[in-house]
Amino acid sequence: MDRESARTLQALKGRDFLTLLDYTPAEIHALLALAADLKAKKKAGIPHDGLRGKNAALIFEKTSTRTRCAFEVAAHDLGMGTTYLDPAGSQIGKKESIADTARVLSGMFEGIEYRGFGQEIVEELAAGADVPVWNGLTNEYHPTQILADMLTLREHFGHLEGLKFVYMGDARYNMGNSLMIGCSKLGLHFTACAPRDYRPAPALVEKCRAFAAASGGSVTLTDDPAAVAGADAVYTDVWVSMGEPDEVWAQRIAALGAYQVNAAVMAKAGPRAVFLHCLPAFHDRKTTIGREMGEKFDRDAMEVTDEVFSGPQSLVFLEAENRMHTIKAVIAATLGYLPA
Repeated sequence: MDRESARTLQALKGRDFLTLLDYTPAEIHALLALAADLKAKKKAGIPHDGLRGKNAALIFEKTSTRTRCAFEVAAHDLGMGTTYLDPAGSQIGKKESIADTARVLSGMFEGIEYRGFGQEIVEELAAGADVPVWNGLTNEYHPTQILADMLTLREHFGHLEGLKFVYMGDARYNMGNSLMIGCSKLGLHFTACAPRDYRPAPALVEKCRAFAAASGGSVTLTDDPAAVAGADAVYTDVWVSMGEPDEVWAQRIAALGAYQVNAAVMAKAGPRAVFLHCLPAFHDRKTTIGREMGEKFDRDAMEVTDEVFSGPQSLVFLEAENRMHTIKAVIAATLGYLPA
């Protein structure tokens, strides 16, 4: 990690990590550099546990495999303790206000993670807390996932600037929003390939086009699946998110079926293209929901076929591992720890 990145990271001490809208391209690049350094240290067995004696509260109003494991392992590697609060284990917003919860936890922990519903909740938590608050996912943004995605692409291609990035499917919510922000700030050419009613909000699109103008990237919205031609990275997400009723499956399949990532799509993208997904993915019938919805709608896969998901162009499991390394960088930087 170079001196300029180190100086940039030092200025992040005490900062919240709520959305990449709050971070400059230089700050995002510095976090990626720190993540790469911490990953190398972990692979080499070099301890980096300078946050011993500190603790983090992990609030999960939406359960998760990757986000919980990533935060817990990252904190442990840094020497920290963690307390996991599941949907039934916290009184946030029920018997205790968000502001009061923030003050209580600030007296016991050095950092607070929140994964749940509206962005306004994590924003209010951060406003009331005296310690850094980290967004593990809200309906609107998923910034830690985007750091993992960008680290994965940087490892594979050796650079980010100039890459053509195509997101296929429902681009209205946290993944479409956050990928558009990250790509536009870091100089990638981002395309949201989605029906007109499944695109990011116009105000956010205009913000991101301004970021792209400064970074050398671009933002394109289209409903034509042929836009995948020449893509370096093809990304998709589940068509029905956690907490949504099963009744919307029929609507989403009808609207998004043409945007499934399959072998034909990857062939159009080209031989150097990689496939990314934030997981979990409905690429077969080996889950309860996958089996039920597959049988109901006579489909073997939803947003991505197993041929692509399990194929040689897929980087999904490296991407999942990188959640931990990039989350570790966020925790370390915002708590002021930069391992030598």
